[in-house]
Amino acid sequence: MASEAERRPQGMFECQLCALSAPYSYVGQKPPDTRSVVLLEESYILKDPFTADRDKFLVLGSRCSVCSRLVCVGPECSLFYSKRFCLPCVRENIAAFPQEIRQDVEKRKALAKMPHVKP
Repeated sequence: MASEAERRPQGMFECQLCALSAPYSYVGQKPPDTRSVVLLEESYILKDPFTADRDKFLVLGSRCSVCSRLVCVGPECSLFYSKRFCLPCVRENIAAFPQEIRQDVEKRKALAKMPHVKP
């Protein structure tokens, strides 16, 4: 059973683009209770509330490596290409990214413009 300190959130994560907010329990690259997981970026981590496994976690987001904005990992807010980039910074610097990333950004833009159909 998790101790009270392990369950207590360290703070609230809030994406500065979409306003997603969630309590986080750790900030860093090596989430607690994981054996050999090392993340490629300093991330805001939440222990997975949907499982009792202590080593399961969710990555909420990170800081944009260009503007330092706190952004979630959602595809409409950021992308990871060796570092985390918020989509506004990606769009401003699109020429600096490889063709595959440019195509991915164009796909995201097209999907965002599509009307959402409810069943």
